[in-house]
Amino acid sequence: MESKQSKYLKLSGLEPLVVTPESNFINVGERTNVAGSRKFLRLIKEEKFEEALDIARDQVEGGAQIIDINMDDGLIDGKEAMVKFLNLVIAEPDISRVPIMIDSSKWEIIEAGLQVVQGKCVVNSISLKEGEEEFIHHAKLIKRYGAAVIVMAFDEVGQADNYDRRIEIAQRSYDILVDKVGFPPEDIIFDLNIFPVATGMEEHKLNALDFIKATKWVRENLPYCSVSGGVSNVSFSFRGNNPVREAMHSVFLFHAIKAGMNMGIVNPNMLEVYDDIPKDLLEHVEDVMLNRRDDATERLLEFAESVVGKAKESKVDNSWREEPLQERITRALVKGIDQFIVEDVEEARQASDKPIQVIEGHLMTGMNVVGDLFGSGKMFLPQVVKSARVMKRAVAYLLPYIEEEKLANPQEGDSEGAGKILMATVKGDVHDIGKNIVSVVLACNNYEIIDLGVMVPPEKIISEAISQRVDIIGLSGLITPSLDEMVHLAKEMQRNNFSIPLLIGGATTSKAHTAVKIDPQYKEAVVHVNDASRAVTVVGDLLQKGTSAAYKKSIKEDYDDFRDKFLKRSVKKEYKSIEKARENSFKIDWEATNICEPHARGIHVLEDQELDKLVPYIDWTPFFRSWELHGKYPAILTDEVVGEQATDLFSDAQNMLKNILNKKQLKAKAVFGLFPANAINTDDIEVMNPDDGNMYVFRTLRQQLQRREGVADYALADFIAPKESGVQDYIGAFCVSTGFGTAELATKFEKNLDDYNSIMIKALADRLAEAFAEYLHKEIRTHYWGYAKEEYLSNEELIKEKYKGIRPAPGYPACPDHLEKLTIWELLKVEEKIGVKLTDSLAMWPAASVSGYYFANPEARYFGVGKIKEDQVADYAQRKGISLEKAKKWLAPSIAED
Repeated sequence: MESKQSKYLKLSGLEPLVVTPESNFINVGERTNVAGSRKFLRLIKEEKFEEALDIARDQVEGGAQIIDINMDDGLIDGKEAMVKFLNLVIAEPDISRVPIMIDSSKWEIIEAGLQVVQGKCVVNSISLKEGEEEFIHHAKLIKRYGAAVIVMAFDEVGQADNYDRRIEIAQRSYDILVDKVGFPPEDIIFDLNIFPVATGMEEHKLNALDFIKATKWVRENLPYCSVSGGVSNVSFSFRGNNPVREAMHSVFLFHAIKAGMNMGIVNPNMLEVYDDIPKDLLEHVEDVMLNRRDDATERLLEFAESVVGKAKESKVDNSWREEPLQERITRALVKGIDQFIVEDVEEARQASDKPIQVIEGHLMTGMNVVGDLFGSGKMFLPQVVKSARVMKRAVAYLLPYIEEEKLANPQEGDSEGAGKILMATVKGDVHDIGKNIVSVVLACNNYEIIDLGVMVPPEKIISEAISQRVDIIGLSGLITPSLDEMVHLAKEMQRNNFSIPLLIGGATTSKAHTAVKIDPQYKEAVVHVNDASRAVTVVGDLLQKGTSAAYKKSIKEDYDDFRDKFLKRSVKKEYKSIEKARENSFKIDWEATNICEPHARGIHVLEDQELDKLVPYIDWTPFFRSWELHGKYPAILTDEVVGEQATDLFSDAQNMLKNILNKKQLKAKAVFGLFPANAINTDDIEVMNPDDGNMYVFRTLRQQLQRREGVADYALADFIAPKESGVQDYIGAFCVSTGFGTAELATKFEKNLDDYNSIMIKALADRLAEAFAEYLHKEIRTHYWGYAKEEYLSNEELIKEKYKGIRPAPGYPACPDHLEKLTIWELLKVEEKIGVKLTDSLAMWPAASVSGYYFANPEARYFGVGKIKEDQVADYAQRKGISLEKAKKWLAPSIAED
């Protein structure tokens, strides 16, 4: 019998997107639609596909969970443009991580897209417009390609424009798809047509209400289907009046989502927060949307004149100090205000029989409100971390009184918390921002956290878990070798007969790796947790008395099912031999290439880089992402959903950054070198260090996936002139760090019970390190190497890598083997010169460090090696002079499954 869990809509790019009843609204980005973006249309017409990719990237960075790609224009060869653009998208992991929506009114374009797209996509769209025969034909092909489908409410008669027509077409389409085609019902998405309201025409009065009612009917009567639509259509009659349009979108979504609409095309910049819509405007808009008055349109049109360009007012409310004690404590926790918390907690202590009651009562009541707001998306991570700071200070004040009470009444046991959780970053890994955030959020929900820190060996995790009698172990890791450490830890837990759940998290982790590699090693529940908000729900379900066994069983079954499908995928990717891949290497005409000799060859050290020079090079978008605020800087600061929190966070970051600069709290160091180099043996790069006269060799990996005719199989060595060409070429290598002083500052904040600033200093150190890498690369191009002396680029252009040359890093897609860091360290004498060390797993310490190579050739580009076959692994081991077992260990994430 098929489980209900398998009936969820499941899409994927490089990462899965599973739409469950608990999922928030799925936003589809439409700026890669020639009909929805004039800029995108112009770029496609001018065949500036690389620039068009930036629009796709911006959408993903801006929070789009699916990107809609449409090439329907009379002056474009839509089929050719769709295939070309999709192939470029596939090569960009930061874009292709989300699912694709192939959007076209022409079947040949849709099918061309289906033949090249990766993962599980959505087809937009099919309908009964041309009759049942063609509808069934297209549906069968879409099913064969393994895609989901959007079905338009359109039939042979025309477009559905009222409630009855919408449900009639939806029912008929569903019956044909499910009964005649055998289409999975969870892969059906209905677009029930969103039309404008308040147009002045009588027949348009019910447009919004009929859509909402039809949505509710579809979700109740057509099992497992989803409902989508283009939200901006509803406000079309108020073009030019953004305050009214924003309110209309929010009101429409508020009611449509309640009715069951779970995905759609929405511009986040054109949304008002529902609770923040002025009451008079809200009343007028809801009258129109819900058709509550005959004169609703006229009243809204009249009222709209008064809100054109009207600025939002903000007043500081100081009256809360007059509220009752519990309300004051709750407000302090929700707003992260610690100014009065000690006096309020003291008042609560005086009114309580025991000091522990203040924690169990007043404080946990407030933290429950924080948890509810965070879980419902009305509060954001930076606020929760500030709440935790207030909570910790309140508890710290109470602890001496609690200890005193224990001494006076030793017969009374400790109060029980929600559970005890051990958290650790695994051996060899130094990154802990994500782990710390999850720890803070769980602590806010009354879980006791035992944080063992970073680089924790498995034996310590096992012994501490036993001695502390923890309820759950949580593992974190950022670099790929950490994945093997997690597998090893699961085996150790099994060997030691543990019976507690294991949580897995971190940037390189995934549900796929957890299900396929970790879960089989441990008989108890193993759960991948990809964000802080989900951690609370997962931990609660795992420890819930009475229902945890059923939940653990469902997790095991889900992972078993996932693993089975993963290992038995019907579509096996084809690979070529390493010899064939080398024959198909990227070719550069070296005789016609102008190679610039570096102005300053050899090794150079920057002992104390001025930090203020790095600030202009900071890319702030990943900073907000690390706090789980999604959107692109600077637009995120005015985002209608997260803008206020992003602005507060940014202000706090600027204040801390000012302190760092003024007090020189962090030290930045760098070592880099520019050397004569040539490619040898096709895939290797021979480097001569003039400082010591020794020769060093970088080993590179080559793409092996079978591609379409004419597409090269890249390796980094392709961008360096082969030795046999007789052309002398050059390469650079570097390591920068802004992490010196970070650990000390973070520890100081933690001792002051200030997790918020502890996380903040680490996040800023990371941003400064990336900024240092960007700044130094610019200096290399324009000064030390000098191959781009006339370069003048803005920070935005630097972030988008508009310059000539690349700086790939070991461990990343173009060179996934971390072992190559050892050669960089040996060549540059990194540890001796600037003190940056490599851990057992080849993570850099301090954590806020970046290392890599410099390639100057204008043809050099970033790419992903992807999966490689064992013949290349064996070849690589031989070239590097290491055992096959060692090569397999370090290249494990890159080795293709047979």
